[in-house]
Amino acid sequence: QVQLVESGGGSVQAGGSLRLSCAASRYTGSIHRMAWFRQAPGKEREGVAAIDTRSGLTYVADSVKGRFTISRDNAKNTLYLQMNSLQPEDSAMYVCAAGWRLISWFGEYQYWGQGTQVTVSS
Repeated sequence: QVQLVESGGGSVQAGGSLRLSCAASRYTGSIHRMAWFRQAPGKEREGVAAIDTRSGLTYVADSVKGRFTISRDNAKNTLYLQMNSLQPEDSAMYVCAAGWRLISWFGEYQYWGQGTQVTVSS
């Protein structure tokens, strides 16, 4: 079992930055991929960024490429999402996920956090 707890969300003005964290339980087992998703009211859940925890390879969605960076400190079992140049359309509930035996970057993750709210004002 893996527990995921997000933090770092809040309110920020357009152009500002936030750094989200996702702390995982000590034992992550066979997890090989972690990711950030977001969902805004009236919209489908959207994959934002993902990282292969073994190789370090990352994938970032086109909508946030160049502004968001995903990283992970394996020693601390913590996932990060650095968000720069935030825009109002980035407002959403941001949720971290962890999984194994995944065939795609935003596939069927097994473990999910509760999410942290990000609100960007004009």
